Amino acid sequence: MEKLDLNGNSSFSKNETNAEFLSRTGYTVLAVIMGVFSILGIILNSLVIVVTIRHKQLRQPLSYALVSLAVCDLGCAVCGGLPTTVTTAMGYFSLGRVGCTLEGFAVAFFGIASLCTIGVISVERYIVVCYPMGAVRFQTRHAIAGVVLSWVWSFVWNTPPLFGWGSYELEGIKTSCAPNWNNRDTGNMSYIVIYFSLCFAVPFSIIMVSYVRLLWTLRQVTKLQISEAGSSVEVQVARMVVAMVLAFLVTWLPYASMALAVILDSTLNIDPLIAVIPVFFAKSSIVYNPIIYVFMNRQFRTFAIPTILCGWYPYASEEQTSEAEPTVASVYKNQRDL
Repeated sequence: MEKLDLNGNSSFSKNETNAEFLSRTGYTVLAVIMGVFSILGIILNSLVIVVTIRHKQLRQPLSYALVSLAVCDLGCAVCGGLPTTVTTAMGYFSLGRVGCTLEGFAVAFFGIASLCTIGVISVERYIVVCYPMGAVRFQTRHAIAGVVLSWVWSFVWNTPPLFGWGSYELEGIKTSCAPNWNNRDTGNMSYIVIYFSLCFAVPFSIIMVSYVRLLWTLRQVTKLQISEAGSSVEVQVARMVVAMVLAFLVTWLPYASMALAVILDSTLNIDPLIAVIPVFFAKSSIVYNPIIYVFMNRQFRTFAIPTILCGWYPYASEEQTSEAEPTVASVYKNQRDL
């Protein structure tokens, strides 16, 4: 049931939105968790943007995608994380129908743009590692095109609910909003099926195919190596790639799987306490992304850490030593030249 506020806008009933899903302690714990993720996400992603803008050395093709990812995650933290923290602490969604629609659109828009940007990054990693000396080179224009496509793609497929095709509705424990996966109306289902296919399945396929091929290439290069130092470099790169894939699976796959299950089975009724878990995992990506995709990037780390530690860089000696070690590209090239 909805009620009208003093301005005549529809709002959700407190009794309907909480429905005794959690105790007061439960709501508080979830609010604290989301608040921590949101604050960390704002700090880390803001740092990524500021450091990249300040240092021209970081303005390379990959940096455009990394900054785009940071902007997306910052948007999710501000437009989704903070409001969810407040409403979860209150125990019900207090922003009304319009607020639900705006929050659902903002989180979906930044979230899908983030997911598509991760796809761009995965393609970049694949090209750089698998074809380091080939004719195909990932250049600035490719990065900019990928970023623009990600944002436009997300905008195009998240605006239809604002005009009646599909809708944004309360999800989980009814303290945040998302695309309405449960409505079985023909119009809504047609939108959800297309939305899921183009905004989840396509980026997911690109990411998985790129990383599987990348890991296979790393394995082949490692087998051919005769340098122990080179082997250690491959292990480091492989660990970073595995971390990327695992983070993606942990944060997005549960939410996508839940949405797909609801789409395929109209009789499925997921307990709100269970449904909130993938929602929080997906929103936690705003913290994991800058750590994995950026802070494991040695060049960016060289500028970011001194910014945080007021000029002190504890990894200087370690990285000076590793500069003499062969890179993936050099090892791959040497084996090709044999």
